[in-house]
Amino acid sequence: MRPGRKMPVGERITFGSGELTCEILSRGELGLRTVGFTAHDNCSVASHIERLGHVPLPPYIDRPDEESDRERYQTVYAREPRAVAAPTAGLHFTPQILERLRARGCDICEITLSVGLGTFQPVHTESFEEHKIHTEAYELSEETAEKIASAKKQNRPVLAVGTTVVRTLEDSAARAAARGSSRLIDPGCFEADLFILPGHRFRIVDALLTNFHLPKSTLLALVAAFAGKEEILAAYRHAVEKRYRFYSYGDCMLIR
Repeated sequence: MRPGRKMPVGERITFGSGELTCEILSRGELGLRTVGFTAHDNCSVASHIERLGHVPLPPYIDRPDEESDRERYQTVYAREPRAVAAPTAGLHFTPQILERLRARGCDICEITLSVGLGTFQPVHTESFEEHKIHTEAYELSEETAEKIASAKKQNRPVLAVGTTVVRTLEDSAARAAARGSSRLIDPGCFEADLFILPGHRFRIVDALLTNFHLPKSTLLALVAAFAGKEEILAAYRHAVEKRYRFYSYGDCMLIR
């Protein structure tokens, strides 16, 4: 919350005509707050938020959200209302593109990502090693786990659409390895607490489709870990020189 000083613990906020309220329950660092919502009629909290809420556009989209953003700032395959923002690498896909990929023999695996502050919180410390990254929830089905394991066994490349997918798959593989599982990745619901920095050994992901990211971000560290720092810096110099579009609605790059 910004400015956080205006939202002390115990403060109550009213939405709409009073049908929805929330109370500040506790505070954390960098403006973080834990809040509790209460509906004061027969409707659910979720339905009130859907009706009264705004699309959480990133701060670099410097305008109020519009009704069209509910469709435009969303992937064509989104179903579950969990994330604080769209996994933006997926914005490049249309139903037609997905069908063309399937027609060429590509397996498309789905996972549920709760994109959170781990993706968007900038690095405030002097070094990456001091930065505490937030966890992000994900759900990985048995079918997806089997498809990915089968692809790796057949030496077929696994392409992750977005950095959050990379973090999810690598976190799941690390969990399976830590408990001595015979499986390559574990299906189920987990909280990814993996911070991928240069030097990370990638177990699952062979290729990455991603947008160009903000400076001083954990996402930039992840792509540098995947492709190499010098290669990524060279790619960004080229992108700036050629006036590529960055961030959510920008150009993307394929790294392999």
